[in-house]
Order: sequence, then C-alpha cells, then structure tokens
Amino acid sequence: MPIEIERKFLLLNESWRLEADAGITMRQGYLSNNSKSSIRVRISGEQANLNIKSSTPGTVRSEYEYSIPVTEAEELLDHLCHESIVEKIRYHVEFSGFIWEIDVFSGANSGLLVAEIELSEIDQDFPKPAWLGREVSDEIRYYNSHLAGYPYSQWSEKEKL
Repeated sequence: MPIEIERKFLLLNESWRLEADAGITMRQGYLSNNSKSSIRVRISGEQANLNIKSSTPGTVRSEYEYSIPVTEAEELLDHLCHESIVEKIRYHVEFSGFIWEIDVFSGANSGLLVAEIELSEIDQDFPKPAWLGREVSDEIRYYNSHLAGYPYSQWSEKEKL
C-alpha cells in the first residue's frame, strides 16, 4: 500500500520567499470526504490528478494518485465536487538537501500559509529552517480536505492561533 509520510508546519515569517521557485497555481476539490478517506481532484498548472487518501490524522497516511486529463478534472471540479474549491499557490524551497512545499492559500482560505515536507521514514531527522513555526501535522483543521468544508476565513481568531 502506498503511503505518504508528511509533516506540516505554520510559518514564522516570509523569509522563505528568498529561496522559493516561481510557484504553481493549484485548484482542488473533493468528490468524497469522510472519516475513512478523501477522493480529491487537483489541477496543478497544466497537469491534473485524482488522489485517494486515508483520513487518518497524523504524519503517515495511505495515498494513491492517478493522472487524469485536465479537461476532465475541470469538469469534475465544476460539476461534481462538493463544498468549496481549495485554491493555492505551491512554492518549493530547497533547504539542506530537503524540498519544502509552501502553500499560500487564496480564496476562502486566504491568509493561511503552511509548509510541508515529505519524508521517507517516520522518524527521519531533518533540518528546520529559521522561518519554520509550530508543527500542525496532527491538527485536522489544517488538512486541505478539512479546509474545503471549513475554510480559514470562517475560523475564529482563537482557532487561528
């Protein structure tokens, strides 16, 4: 079973931008999103994928991903996805041999920035850049599948801390 080992963090500042690539625009929506799994459609630039991921909270989850035509992904996003569409620009930052993905959300999740790193082992050590803030890997509210139904713009100030 394919797995994803991913850690998520908030950001302390925007100094990561000095090392970031140009970024890629992403739009994604959910065909299904329940306590066992989510089925996501994502358009990333000129590519599109269908993704099936277990809904288990934490750093390790089952994940399957398949390429689909962009035109079909657009139709799915426009007609079959429920809840809101998650929009963001994803930047990549190389730091000490690791690639960080920085998601700058827009639309209903505007104002939220999350850094992610994918690892090959659960307990793998990795250097933490100075711009990295609090870890939120176990906080479901920061998962894209959750942001689709309960966007950042609807969070109270207390929830944003």
